[in-house]
Amino acid sequence: MKGRKQILVVEDEKHIGTLVKYNLEAEGYRVTLVEDGPTALKLLRADPYAFDLIILDLMLPGMSGYAVCETLRNEKVMVPVLILSARSLSEDRTRGFDCGANQYLTKPFDLDELLARAKNLMRLYPQQSTKPMETAGTKLNAIRFGRATINFDTYEVVVDDKDVKMTHKELQLLRYFAENEGRVISRQELLAEVWDMSGDMQTRSVDQFMLRLRRIFELDPAKPKHFLTVRDAGYRFVSDTPQSPDISPPIDELDVTPNP
Repeated sequence: MKGRKQILVVEDEKHIGTLVKYNLEAEGYRVTLVEDGPTALKLLRADPYAFDLIILDLMLPGMSGYAVCETLRNEKVMVPVLILSARSLSEDRTRGFDCGANQYLTKPFDLDELLARAKNLMRLYPQQSTKPMETAGTKLNAIRFGRATINFDTYEVVVDDKDVKMTHKELQLLRYFAENEGRVISRQELLAEVWDMSGDMQTRSVDQFMLRLRRIFELDPAKPKHFLTVRDAGYRFVSDTPQSPDISPPIDELDVTPNP
């Protein structure tokens, strides 16, 4: 059965883990089920490219799913992660994305939706489980603009000659903007392409992440020159282009309180 997609399920509730494993295997995937974070990390450290997808619970014994995901991203293991958790608050989802998760699905869940999301994630990230990021496709590897230099392969971000730490999701968003420079991108497109969520979902995640990018890269976040809001349309990234008349000051419009 060589060539079948391999999925790692990290779930301590046996009835859920067994259900997910059984149905994934029925779809033709090879599935490894473990019940705690340290075991999952051991498998992934032994071979970072062994799995095409990780389905990860958050409330695990000894080590939370947040810690597992963050550890993987810090160690440059870029296998896509689908969080499957009973935690349903917006701050839980935001923290999950901050730790580097690609998708977040809450329990109780619809089995067909889980299978669809798993399939979609492996389609969107087909290279990451077989080769390092720097050889995957034609994605942009690095960018320089304003006062910043970013290397997407090594996660190195320098602003004003100072190292800046960014989350996996922040870098994903920045990379998408850089690869689509000058184009107006709607919130719906960003939710679909960066968060892999339905564009119809009501969430402030995009606006919150835009504030973070402005706080990191703009001299004056209230008067951005790179991450611009196009009224009633979305956002536009420009490296060194003067602000055009259709661009409106974004902070009041967003009505989002920045994180301290």
